[in-house]
Amino acid sequence: RLFEIRFVIYQKKFFMKFINNLITQLTPFFFYLVGGILAIQGQISVGALVAALAAYKDIAAPWKELLTYYNQVQDMSLRWDVVTERFAPRSMIDERLIDNPPETIPRLKGDIALKDVTVTDQDGNVVLEDITLDVPAGSRLAVEGGTVAERAAFAGLLTREITPTRGRIEIGGRDLATMHQAVIAARVGYAHSQPYLFDGTLGQNLLMPFGLSPKAPEDDSWASSRAGIEAARSGNSPDPLQSDWLDPSLGDYADRDEVGSGWFKLIQAIGQDDEIIRRALQLRISPDQHPELTRAVVSLRDEVHKRIVEKGLDDVVFRFDPDVFNPAVPLGGNLLFAAPRQPMPSEGLTQARLFRDLLHREGLTLEALNIGQSVIDTLHQTFGHDGIDHPLFRRVGLDPELYRQLVDIVGRRRSGGDDALTDDDKLLMMTVPYSLTAEQIGPGFTDRVKEKIIKVRKAHSHGLSDVMKDLFIPVEPDVYLPRLTVEENALYGRVSIHAGARADEVEDVVAEVLTDEGLRWRIARLIFDLPTGMGGANLPKTLQERAAFSRAALKRPDILVFDRVLESHDSAARAAARTNLRELLPEATMIFMERKFRHPGEYDLVIQLKDGRIDGATSRPEAGDDTGSEEFRHKLRAIAGTSLFSRLDTRNQRLLAFSASWYRARPGKVIFRAGQTADAVYLCVSGKAELRWPDAEPGDKPITIIEPGRLIGDLAIIERANRVMDLVAVEKTRFLRIGAEEFRDVIEADPTVAVALLETVAGHLSALVSFMDSRGVDVKRIISEGNGDTLHEMSYDAEDA
Repeated sequence: RLFEIRFVIYQKKFFMKFINNLITQLTPFFFYLVGGILAIQGQISVGALVAALAAYKDIAAPWKELLTYYNQVQDMSLRWDVVTERFAPRSMIDERLIDNPPETIPRLKGDIALKDVTVTDQDGNVVLEDITLDVPAGSRLAVEGGTVAERAAFAGLLTREITPTRGRIEIGGRDLATMHQAVIAARVGYAHSQPYLFDGTLGQNLLMPFGLSPKAPEDDSWASSRAGIEAARSGNSPDPLQSDWLDPSLGDYADRDEVGSGWFKLIQAIGQDDEIIRRALQLRISPDQHPELTRAVVSLRDEVHKRIVEKGLDDVVFRFDPDVFNPAVPLGGNLLFAAPRQPMPSEGLTQARLFRDLLHREGLTLEALNIGQSVIDTLHQTFGHDGIDHPLFRRVGLDPELYRQLVDIVGRRRSGGDDALTDDDKLLMMTVPYSLTAEQIGPGFTDRVKEKIIKVRKAHSHGLSDVMKDLFIPVEPDVYLPRLTVEENALYGRVSIHAGARADEVEDVVAEVLTDEGLRWRIARLIFDLPTGMGGANLPKTLQERAAFSRAALKRPDILVFDRVLESHDSAARAAARTNLRELLPEATMIFMERKFRHPGEYDLVIQLKDGRIDGATSRPEAGDDTGSEEFRHKLRAIAGTSLFSRLDTRNQRLLAFSASWYRARPGKVIFRAGQTADAVYLCVSGKAELRWPDAEPGDKPITIIEPGRLIGDLAIIERANRVMDLVAVEKTRFLRIGAEEFRDVIEADPTVAVALLETVAGHLSALVSFMDSRGVDVKRIISEGNGDTLHEMSYDAEDA
């Protein structure tokens, strides 16, 4: 069949070529035929015929240009239609509600009313349907259940990120669709469990809600400058780059400092101020930008050391001492008894021939080369050529390009000895000890080398410091060292990398001293300078969630919408955050969305989302409703409502729903038995089933009970093992059956699902061990005796623990 189709295509193709060639040659043929006849008859001269033929030959080029122009016009017209269709959807907000913000931003105090609201996605599928809801002003609403898409749509309605397909939303009697975007941006706050942070600093992201428009400059010099005139003529923004966009009055703050104080109160509300202080202590700050704080830290060094000694932690803190080698400081710092002013440039060290001559004179050249080779050999065996993107390699602090050069140099030295290296190669290898500490290098850094370094320091440190003063700053008790962290400056030393948990105790002592001196808020404020990276890549998930929480609440909005906010925190911290937030914003209307609320009685109003509707609402059948499409949407909602699959993107959820099938079981039916091949996973949608041991008798207690929302049979598929238990329906039950291959494809294609499964397995095993320990089972004895099969079987389902 495919051959026949291809044959037809070739026939049409060559027929079109024939037609094209025929048309091309037909015109000159008629010129010769008709012209020749007319010339024979004497009605036209031969010269006129030749001139006509020459004119026809020259007309081909402009004709082709005309055709090319026509094709370009049609192509650009089609592209224009595609672009306008994508960027001008039917639900696009009127540009008058975006441009020219009002001079005063009114408050949005009043009841929230959703009237017959329906939302569809870009494919026309219904996400929310016939939502009618009244939320009193200042109340706390709990929205329970629903899929990720349904909750996102509900939140998007209130922030006007999504416009309803049908229905109307009013706030205080005003139609949300007619409000200016600046009003919504300032008076509605939104945060969810997976926030997006822009590349920049944490402070820029937190203060973003206060930057609706720049403040007018005191003079008009920018508008009349060359840059301002060029910006206006080219259609770029006429606002000066140096403009101050921060407007504290949007949140009823007096100035920037009061905004920062409000942020710290929010951090205290969620009980994370201690962790923020800890993170701020690990930052590097410049004395030029924070002169008062750096002076205060330096003045507390003696007090910090006193408390470190009192706590018995001085054995894990290597304090700076001019007469003692410091194993937590690189070789360059030990030689000079100085700290770098900026990140150490390898090219700057290569140009410093004085170091090479000094090492050679003191007999340290060979040791430095051997140390460098030993370190590079270890790194090469660990990371190879392709592992330089690994976080562990980045912690070493070695430039990737320098690392590649050193690997090549070490290879040449191993095969040809020192004679195979140039002077620059040797000096480049000597830079390795300048980047790493003796603790990092390990046994390769011998006591003999350390003694020689102290000898060199005492004899030449002053001369070396004068030569390298642009790269190093002397280590002195009254000098703040910008390349060290705040904690290290307070300690006037460094913590051993082998300190383990005791490093946290050292951190606690430093934080305690700074708090006693009233520096807690000023230290926490340093977190504003923390680089976020693209999408918050430099920050852990917990800090990203706190940033989203505080960014939404910092502007003191009238309406707050939280979709599973602070998800990575424990339930106690989340509950405390909600309670404390009410004290900070007593008049705000707060909407919390979760899959399940443990204490719904704490909220003024509780609703449940189910299948895109408020639970309990009836749906009216619509003409032309497609039963197949409705069944697909039902499967999609069931998959999206599962904690494991909710992390998938919409496309993968749809593919999984397409491959899944319904499985119905009557009471007493065995869904699968022990020993059978694991050919599918089962997602319970309704009813109840029990997981039983193969030899269980009637009336025996089941291993666990399978209820709606529970996925069962996944571990056996991952391990490609047979079933070890029986799954039996105890009432009329309906499952969504997902084939083993389809389930495994999803795991292999989406890392988030694989990580979620790993977390689930780890949680089951931890719960199992705790359960066995509470029942008096000697787990250690079982493991020591090699009886792992028991644990293996029981790990298939430990949720019952």
